[in-house]
Amino acid sequence: MRILTVRQPWAWAIIHGGKDVENRTRNIAGSYRGPVAIHVSGRFAEDVDSPALDDATERWHDQPEADCNRHPWRLNVGKTIGLVDLVDVHQGADCWDTPSFCSPWADGPWHLSLANPRPLIEPIPFKGALGLRHLDDDTTARILAQIGDPT
Repeated sequence: MRILTVRQPWAWAIIHGGKDVENRTRNIAGSYRGPVAIHVSGRFAEDVDSPALDDATERWHDQPEADCNRHPWRLNVGKTIGLVDLVDVHQGADCWDTPSFCSPWADGPWHLSLANPRPLIEPIPFKGALGLRHLDDDTTARILAQIGDPT
């Protein structure tokens, strides 16, 4: 299994808000396709202006258990919050010719297409780093035990 550190609010949006693309300046995945744990960075993204994020946040606030006084992405800094499947990687230029090919979340030179988000019941502390890294066996087992994934 691999792990990817993502700044907030994007990490929350991947697991809880329907964000199905992670944008990067280069192809950090290479030929890898498969499960990726999403880890919340200790830093927050700057200049967050996204209609898709606004829609996802509004849907979250409509949930009965939501605390409307807080943004959901202020939580779980430095923790792994869920698992997704990396299903494709393509260049952003591929979307210019066929805009319907890409998600509303797509923006940038490389798009990591994500599917099947599974939130963890109890986020797991983890030390972040750059890139798409291999996850240690112990943390992998803890993640899989929470989501009941036989991977």
